[in-house]
Amino acid sequence: MSLDRRNPAELSPPAGFSHAVVATGSRVVFLAGQTALDGHGAVVGDTLPEQFETALANLLTALAAAGGAPRDLARVTVYATDVADYRAHTPELGRIWRRLAGRDYPAMAVIGVVRLWDDRALVELDGFAVLP
Repeated sequence: MSLDRRNPAELSPPAGFSHAVVATGSRVVFLAGQTALDGHGAVVGDTLPEQFETALANLLTALAAAGGAPRDLARVTVYATDVADYRAHTPELGRIWRRLAGRDYPAMAVIGVVRLWDDRALVELDGFAVLP
């Protein structure tokens, strides 16, 4: 399996994402949206960074259960209820990402939403990975 990250010089330099990821492998794992739910189904954390860390950890836990690792992520979509708040916390969110998932960034998008399934949720992450 391989993920070839492509960042053309003609595009703006990527920060915390890859412009394109070419995935070659034998299994695709689709990851459901993960919020900051704990094991009892309650949202934990009051700030976007706190919830982002838990949501990312939940996404990576689901990926590990399927036999994958952070480096296998080909695509992640972030749904945020407040894009301005997300932008304001970008440096901290980047540090959280690097600590939990490393520096092999998938193709990513951040999408502003009115609300998420749980009223208290501020952020949700979903995506897919390609495994050998």
